[in-house]
Amino acid sequence: MTLPLSDLVAILPELIVIGAACLVFALDPLTPPSRKDWLAWFSVAALAACAYLTVSRMDTSVSAFSNLVILDPFAGFWKLLLYGVTGFTILLSLAYLKAERLNLGEYYGFILLSLVGMMVMVSAADLLTIYLGMELMSLSLYVLAGFKRFEARSLEAAAKYFVLGAFSSGMMLYGISLLYGASGSTRLSAIAVAVTTRGLDDPMLTLAMILLIVGFGFKIAAVPFHMWTPDVYEGSPTSVTAFMAVASKAASFAAFLRVFLEGLGGLKANWYVLFLILCLATLALGNVVAIVQTNIKRMLAYSSIANAGYALIGVVVSGYVPADRAAQAFGLSSVMLYLTIYAFMTLGAFAVIAMLRKGGVEGDEIKDYAGLAKRQPVAAFLMLAFMASLAGIPPTAGFIGKFYLFMAAVKADLAWLAVVGVLFAAVSAYYYLRVVMVMYMQEPEAAGVESRLMTSPVLAVALACAFAGVLVFGLYPNPLVSFATQAILVLK
Repeated sequence: MTLPLSDLVAILPELIVIGAACLVFALDPLTPPSRKDWLAWFSVAALAACAYLTVSRMDTSVSAFSNLVILDPFAGFWKLLLYGVTGFTILLSLAYLKAERLNLGEYYGFILLSLVGMMVMVSAADLLTIYLGMELMSLSLYVLAGFKRFEARSLEAAAKYFVLGAFSSGMMLYGISLLYGASGSTRLSAIAVAVTTRGLDDPMLTLAMILLIVGFGFKIAAVPFHMWTPDVYEGSPTSVTAFMAVASKAASFAAFLRVFLEGLGGLKANWYVLFLILCLATLALGNVVAIVQTNIKRMLAYSSIANAGYALIGVVVSGYVPADRAAQAFGLSSVMLYLTIYAFMTLGAFAVIAMLRKGGVEGDEIKDYAGLAKRQPVAAFLMLAFMASLAGIPPTAGFIGKFYLFMAAVKADLAWLAVVGVLFAAVSAYYYLRVVMVMYMQEPEAAGVESRLMTSPVLAVALACAFAGVLVFGLYPNPLVSFATQAILVLK
């Protein structure tokens, strides 16, 4: 049996990335250590080619492989975001891997394999296809989390991530099997028809929905499925943590939205309440527990949990049945806008963390940033910008992202939810601005201490892009808002 050429053309970006990953693995043993960088540049070139193909198809909506894969503006939006995040991670890793003596070409291969899984997730119109993409993403991230194989902390992070990830995958697969039993198919279109036929009170559909929420909740780090996040973020290499915090969350949200709005849209009245509970619990735990953290990577891990809670506000709005279609669509576009802005500020913050060197040791503790404004004023200013954006302080892009989420809640007559979000945003300002206070208002603990920055022209360009995104989209968000609005799903 031969596949139609049109199907292969439809997944050409995925084929390019997986081909590049295979070439990186094959060429890595043949490449001398001093020339490993060209594998990174080869990976970036593959991403650029994929971005060009994706942009050229943004106005089309076609299906392939008997409707297992769909190429629409929604998938294109997320793919472009994933290309950017992956390219930033690779640029950050060029200097970071050398500093950590981890300059192995296989690293870039696993990054690309994880990206392929994410691309499959955002384009899939079938639950099993989403599951396969999620497993490819997760297996690659398990390896990357333990890439510092000579450190017990990194191996512990990989082990915890693997065990808890396997549990969540089992829950999701069980939910998929129940949906197959209820609808006779794993395709989202067939599931949507079955939901309409069987009604809201069907126990099998309800249980399947809950199990899917458990599986996706683990991937987006929503409470109470967040337990893995602080340990894995702290133990993983910083470049991997940045990639994990942004790319896997974005891909998981994309698949999550497609499943619940296209496949389970008829159950909005049921899953809206569950998402509201998850949203409130995630906002509360993420913001409150972040206050007591002394390790900056753990603090950003709880920040990532809290940001999942903010994004869930938009999900709640998109599923709120009393709201009109325009308000629901606005909620969905606000999620897409917020996660794009979140990518800029989180990647930038982790890049500054990776830059800070003290005698070859990473500055993971918040106290390590004491007096940084005097010793490395540029690095301190960049961290100030990213922390201010994460806190939602104008005129940064983080303010715009939170503003649109809260405005979506108000438009859907959920003003009380917007008030809760604003209150927790005020709480978050404490732990974000604490880093700024330490940098600008404290002296180093050891007199005469010097910090070395892991710098390179490539990393400087990447940081400049992150800073520009935080500043430009804070002052002029219209292009990004329009792009997100044009790429939303058709709400069921």
